Amino acid sequence: MNANGIEPTCPDHPHPLEPPDAHDEWNFAARRETPTQRLDRNYAEILQEVRVAQTGVQLLLAFLLTVAFTPRFATLTDFERRVYVSSLVLGAAATALLIAPAAFHRLVFQRRLKRQLVQASSRFALFGLTLLMLSISSALLLILSVTLGASVAAWFTGGATGWFALWWYAVPVWSRIRHSGNR
Repeated sequence: MNANGIEPTCPDHPHPLEPPDAHDEWNFAARRETPTQRLDRNYAEILQEVRVAQTGVQLLLAFLLTVAFTPRFATLTDFERRVYVSSLVLGAAATALLIAPAAFHRLVFQRRLKRQLVQASSRFALFGLTLLMLSISSALLLILSVTLGASVAAWFTGGATGWFALWWYAVPVWSRIRHSGNR
């Protein structure tokens, strides 16, 4: 028996031949949560995070899909059209990745692949958010280019992209590094 009371052959452990890892042991000690319960909670948390991002990407994609059918679209420069296409493709790719956890779940449902589902969904969400940031940035570049000109738009867009990267990536990574010794 392990110190946390979870046997490697425990039915609640997703891989009976694999001993519980440090996260399993900490969660059991702190929350009385089995590895399977932790995976269920982790997947529910990922879905909540993805729901927030899905709303944003769906609104952005809907906006981008309508732009090509406006009278002003014909007046866009080649640069602005390329930016538009980039934003549209990035938004569609972000949408695919942010919806992917649901499709993955449906295809592995009742196959005892919850750990793989959680790992894949986490990656889908992270890469989907990255594509969403790039799609928002390129949509911003398009709009600012039309309203302010390409050079001013590039500066504002660079700043906005940096702002997203700061709060979505740099601050969490900094926090992770700063608190890595607290485990």
